[in-house]
Amino acid sequence: MRYPAVAGSFYPKHEDDLKAAIEDAFESKLGPGYIPTLDPEGPRTLKGYINPHAGVTYSGPVSAHTFAAMAKDGFPETLVIIGPNHHALGPLVATTNQEFLMPMGKVKVDLEIVEKIERRVPVNHDAHSLEHCIEVQLPFIQYLAPETKIVPIVMIDQTYDTAFNLAAILTEACKGRDVAYLATTDFSHYVPAETAKEQDMKIIDRILNFDVPGVIDTVTSNKITMCGYGPVMTAMLASGAQSAELLRYATSGDVCEMKDVVGYASLIMK
Repeated sequence: MRYPAVAGSFYPKHEDDLKAAIEDAFESKLGPGYIPTLDPEGPRTLKGYINPHAGVTYSGPVSAHTFAAMAKDGFPETLVIIGPNHHALGPLVATTNQEFLMPMGKVKVDLEIVEKIERRVPVNHDAHSLEHCIEVQLPFIQYLAPETKIVPIVMIDQTYDTAFNLAAILTEACKGRDVAYLATTDFSHYVPAETAKEQDMKIIDRILNFDVPGVIDTVTSNKITMCGYGPVMTAMLASGAQSAELLRYATSGDVCEMKDVVGYASLIMK
């Protein structure tokens, strides 16, 4: 069992409070403005998603756009969630086969897919034990589609080659399965809001043009403090999508006044 690392800090640790926080995110002026319900007969045209991973107060409304779109499209049986390894614990790329215990209950891992990839993407619990980027996605998933399974993957190595190879591994392992990919990243960190938006839109433009190498090239050439460009490239490559759409961009400064902000974006891929 993988126990919560950031309950009580990134999101409320009590179930009722957490559900209220998720509903507030959906109804926020920065969110979609409504509480969605899952359409089990949704068209399932969406292959990938890009979503932030800050505290629910800050990035929750932007995340709510992603999950509202997922609810309308119909949740997949399994979400492959790929994020950065902020603590740099464990292997350069790692998964886990531990269920995630959350205030709303357990989130199951798709063991069939994990077993297919574990020779090349090692199972390592230390890599996931303190990591928040996947954990903060789970309350939204549980609120809308609690039976959805996940394949959790975190990356220390975010080079293009690693993203390309990981995408190939996942594509092979997920053949014939009802799977979608969710890359979680925050964009610019702790810069003025004007700078964040200007810099982040350069990356978002590359995503919208489905220029995968352009994502890392833009990050490195502009020295943008985006934390999850590797997961984004992996999801773009593995999903088989050919186009992307920006649902919402905002910063932590849109939530409360602050000098330096963090950028958040919700995108969908078809």
